[in-house]
Amino acid sequence: MSTPIRQTSTRQTPTRETIVQLLSHLQDGKEVRAYLNRFSAADQTRFAVIKIGGAILQDALEETAEALAFLQTVGLTPVVIHGGGPQLDAALDQAKIDTPKVDGLRVTDAATMDVARRVFTEENIRLVSAVRAQGVAAEGISSGVIEADYLNREKYGLVGEPVSVHLPMLEAIVSSGAIPILTCLGTAPGGQLVNVNGDAATRAVVAALQPIKVVFLTGTGGLLNKSGELIHAINLATEYERLLAADWVKDGMRYKLEEIKKVLETLPRSSSVSMTRPADLLTELFTHKGAGTLVRLGEVIKTVTDKSTLDPAKTKELVERAFARPLAADWWDKFDLLEAEITESYRAGAFLTRLDRFTYLDKFAVSEDARGEGLSRTIWRRVAKNHPSFYWRSRTANPFNAFYHDQADGSVRRGNWTVFWIGETTFANIEAAVAKIERLPADFDA
Repeated sequence: MSTPIRQTSTRQTPTRETIVQLLSHLQDGKEVRAYLNRFSAADQTRFAVIKIGGAILQDALEETAEALAFLQTVGLTPVVIHGGGPQLDAALDQAKIDTPKVDGLRVTDAATMDVARRVFTEENIRLVSAVRAQGVAAEGISSGVIEADYLNREKYGLVGEPVSVHLPMLEAIVSSGAIPILTCLGTAPGGQLVNVNGDAATRAVVAALQPIKVVFLTGTGGLLNKSGELIHAINLATEYERLLAADWVKDGMRYKLEEIKKVLETLPRSSSVSMTRPADLLTELFTHKGAGTLVRLGEVIKTVTDKSTLDPAKTKELVERAFARPLAADWWDKFDLLEAEITESYRAGAFLTRLDRFTYLDKFAVSEDARGEGLSRTIWRRVAKNHPSFYWRSRTANPFNAFYHDQADGSVRRGNWTVFWIGETTFANIEAAVAKIERLPADFDA
C-alpha cells in the first residue's frame, strides 16, 4: 500500500543544466556527461536500486534526500529500499518486547510485527518527506511490491523470503516522475505482512529490475581492509575466496560480501555494486575515481610479460575501440612490450614498455562497454603496485585526464600532450623523461 504524504515543499526543482554544472565541479564535465549519458540510455526503472540502512536514516537523512533529489533532477530515477533496524530495536526495547535472533534473523511474532510495521512506515514517511522537501516527487510504499513466503514459520515466525516483485507498481510510479521508496516489508499468502531481511529484499528487487547500478549507502562509506582503510574496488572473480579466507574479515563483512555476490550473479556482467556514504553518492556514480567500494563479478586479469602470448588482433581491437581511432598499421610490430595487465576478454588493459631507463605506460585502454565496472580502477592499481615509478602521456583534451591528475604525482603540458608521472622525485630524471616522451610519434593514423 502507498503511504499518503502531503507535499511539504514548494521549492523549485533545479534544471537539468544547473545540476550538470554542479556535477562538473566534482570532476571533468565530460567525464560526468559520459556517465550521465550511459545511465540515461537505460530504461527508466533500470538506472539504479539504492539500499539505505536504518542508521543512515538516523544520521544522514538530509544528505541522503539531497543526493536522491539530485539524481531525479537530472532524469535518473532510482528505486529506493530502506531499512530501520536501529529504530526497530529502540521501539521494541521501549515496548519491552524481547526479540531473539536466530542465524542473524530477528524472530518475529505478531507483537513484533505490529511494531515493525509502525516503525518502518514512520521511517518511510520521514524519507519521503525529506526527498519531497528537496523539490522532487517521491512516493512511499510500505508494502505490496515484495511478494514473499515464510522462510520457516516455526523457526523464525513472521520472517519472509521474497519470491516475486510486483513491477507494475514500481513502473507506474517511475513513469509518473516520482522516486519509489520501499520498506522491507513483504506480503505472504493471505495478505500477512512479513519481515524481510533488507539485503534479501534488495536482491529480489535487483533481480526483477536488472539495474545498471546497485548502491548500498553505509556509514563507513564502503568495506574496510585489515588496517581500517577503504577498499576502493573488489573483483570477485579474483578476490572473493581470498577475502573470505582472511582472518580479519569478520561476520558482518563476510555476510555483506556473500550478499553482494548473490546480487551480482542475478545481473549482467556490466553491472556493479557500490558501497558509499550519502554525501559521496554522486562522486561514486559520476566519476572514474569514485568514492566508496566498487564490487563487481569481474573477470580474471592477467599479467603478461611475453608479447607472443597476447592476441595481436584482439589487442589492437581493444585499443582502437577505447580510443575510437585506428592504429597505425605497424604499431604492433614496433611495440616492445615490458608488461601488460589485461582482462581475459580483452575488454580492458594497460600496456607498458621501456623507454631508455624508465617505464612508460604506452596505452591504457578500456572499451566503452566496460566503463563504469571498475576495471579501470583495478587495472590501474595493479600497474601502480608492480611499478612504483612510471610515466605516461595523454592528449590535453582527453576527458580521462581528471582521473590521471588524481593519480599522478606530477604533470607538465607540452603542446597537445600532457605528460604525467608517478614515483619520480629527481628533477633531472623527470626532465629527461618528458623530453623523450613529448617527441614520441603518434601511434594512430591521422
